[in-house]
Amino acid sequence: MASSQPKSAPTKTTAAAATLAKALAPEEIHPGDYVTPLHMIAEVPSYWWCDDWRRPREEPVRMRFTTSCDGAPLRVKSVCLPFVLLKHPAGHTTTLDLRRCQLARLDCDFAKRAWKAIRKSNRCSKSRTAC
Repeated sequence: MASSQPKSAPTKTTAAAATLAKALAPEEIHPGDYVTPLHMIAEVPSYWWCDDWRRPREEPVRMRFTTSCDGAPLRVKSVCLPFVLLKHPAGHTTTLDLRRCQLARLDCDFAKRAWKAIRKSNRCSKSRTAC
Protein backbone atom coordinates (compact mmCIF):
# COMPACT_ATOMS: atom_id res chain seq x y z
CA MET A 1 0.00 0.00 0.00
CA ALA A 2 1.16 3.46 -0.77
CA SER A 3 1.47 5.99 1.98
CA SER A 4 -0.66 9.10 1.74
CA GLN A 5 2.02 11.29 3.33
CA PRO A 6 4.57 12.91 1.02
CA LYS A 7 8.15 11.85 1.45
CA SER A 8 10.37 14.54 2.89
CA ALA A 9 13.72 15.27 1.36
CA PRO A 10 16.71 14.62 3.57
CA THR A 11 17.74 17.75 5.38
CA LYS A 12 21.29 19.05 5.49
CA THR A 13 22.66 20.09 8.82
CA THR A 14 25.25 22.75 9.19
CA ALA A 15 26.46 21.54 12.58
CA ALA A 16 29.76 19.68 12.50
CA ALA A 17 29.83 16.14 13.76
CA ALA A 18 30.99 15.82 17.35
CA THR A 19 34.38 14.21 17.84
CA LEU A 20 36.12 12.75 20.87
CA ALA A 21 39.63 13.06 22.22
CA LYS A 22 41.27 9.66 22.69
CA ALA A 23 43.35 8.90 25.78
CA LEU A 24 46.75 7.61 24.71
CA ALA A 25 49.18 5.07 26.04
CA PRO A 26 52.75 6.40 25.93
CA GLU A 27 53.70 4.15 22.99
CA GLU A 28 50.82 5.56 20.90
CA ILE A 29 52.27 9.09 20.85
CA HIS A 30 54.04 10.07 17.63
CA PRO A 31 55.65 13.25 16.26
CA GLY A 32 53.07 15.39 14.47
CA ASP A 33 50.18 14.38 16.75
CA TYR A 34 48.05 17.09 18.33
CA VAL A 35 47.58 16.26 22.00
CA THR A 36 46.36 17.83 25.22
CA PRO A 37 46.89 16.80 28.85
CA LEU A 38 43.91 15.02 30.41
CA HIS A 39 45.22 14.40 33.92
CA MET A 40 48.26 15.35 35.93
CA ILE A 41 49.50 13.09 38.71
CA ALA A 42 51.08 14.39 41.91
CA GLU A 43 52.76 12.31 44.59
CA VAL A 44 52.73 13.45 48.20
CA PRO A 45 54.11 11.74 51.31
CA SER A 46 51.55 9.63 53.15
CA TYR A 47 52.47 11.30 56.47
CA TRP A 48 50.76 14.48 55.23
CA TRP A 49 47.45 12.79 56.05
CA CYS A 50 45.83 12.16 59.41
CA ASP A 51 47.49 9.90 61.96
CA ASP A 52 44.91 7.17 61.43
CA TRP A 53 45.96 6.75 57.76
CA ARG A 54 46.61 3.04 57.18
CA ARG A 55 49.47 3.30 54.68
CA PRO A 56 53.14 3.03 55.59
CA ARG A 57 54.71 6.45 56.19
CA GLU A 58 57.31 5.98 53.44
CA GLU A 59 54.77 5.09 50.74
CA PRO A 60 53.74 8.07 48.55
CA VAL A 61 50.10 8.79 47.81
CA ARG A 62 49.31 9.44 44.14
CA MET A 63 46.59 11.97 43.36
CA ARG A 64 45.17 12.64 39.91
CA PHE A 65 44.10 16.18 38.96
CA THR A 66 42.41 17.54 35.88
CA THR A 67 44.49 20.13 34.08
CA SER A 68 43.69 23.78 33.62
CA CYS A 69 44.70 23.95 29.95
CA ASP A 70 41.09 23.42 28.76
CA GLY A 71 42.02 21.23 25.80
CA ALA A 72 44.53 23.58 24.19
CA PRO A 73 46.28 21.73 21.37
CA LEU A 74 49.97 20.93 21.70
CA ARG A 75 51.96 19.54 18.76
CA VAL A 76 54.29 16.61 19.44
CA LYS A 77 57.76 17.48 18.14
CA SER A 78 59.73 14.49 19.48
CA VAL A 79 59.27 11.44 21.70
CA CYS A 80 61.84 9.75 23.94
CA LEU A 81 59.75 7.75 26.40
CA PRO A 82 58.84 8.65 29.06
CA PHE A 83 59.45 12.23 27.84
CA VAL A 84 57.66 14.18 25.11
CA LEU A 85 58.73 17.47 23.53
CA LEU A 86 55.67 19.62 22.78
CA LYS A 87 55.12 22.91 20.96
CA HIS A 88 52.44 25.37 22.09
CA PRO A 89 50.53 27.49 19.53
CA ALA A 90 52.16 30.59 21.08
CA GLY A 91 55.51 29.25 19.86
CA HIS A 92 57.24 28.07 23.03
CA THR A 93 58.20 24.45 23.61
CA THR A 94 57.98 22.33 26.73
CA THR A 95 58.65 18.78 27.83
CA LEU A 96 56.28 16.49 29.71
CA ASP A 97 57.05 13.40 31.75
CA LEU A 98 54.40 10.82 30.83
CA ARG A 99 54.77 9.17 34.23
CA ARG A 100 53.13 12.28 35.70
CA CYS A 101 50.65 13.09 32.94
CA GLN A 102 48.18 11.37 30.62
CA LEU A 103 47.77 12.79 27.13
CA ALA A 104 44.83 12.57 24.74
CA ARG A 105 44.99 12.81 20.95
CA LEU A 106 42.76 15.57 19.59
CA ASP A 107 40.74 15.35 16.41
CA CYS A 108 42.92 16.81 13.65
CA ASP A 109 40.32 19.32 12.37
CA PHE A 110 39.55 20.57 15.88
CA ALA A 111 43.24 20.83 16.75
CA LYS A 112 44.11 22.81 13.61
CA ARG A 113 41.22 25.24 14.13
CA ALA A 114 42.08 25.72 17.81
CA TRP A 115 45.80 26.08 16.98
CA LYS A 116 45.03 28.78 14.43
CA ALA A 117 42.63 30.64 16.75
CA ILE A 118 45.03 30.59 19.71
CA ARG A 119 47.93 31.68 17.53
CA LYS A 120 45.86 34.55 16.07
CA SER A 121 44.65 35.75 19.47
CA ASN A 122 48.19 35.58 20.82
CA ARG A 123 49.49 37.63 17.87
CA CYS A 124 46.73 40.21 18.37
CA SER A 125 47.45 40.60 22.08
CA LYS A 126 51.17 41.05 21.41
CA SER A 127 50.77 43.71 18.76
CA ARG A 128 47.94 45.56 20.57
CA THR A 129 46.32 46.38 17.23
CA ALA A 130 42.85 45.63 15.97
CA CYS A 131 42.72 42.24 14.31
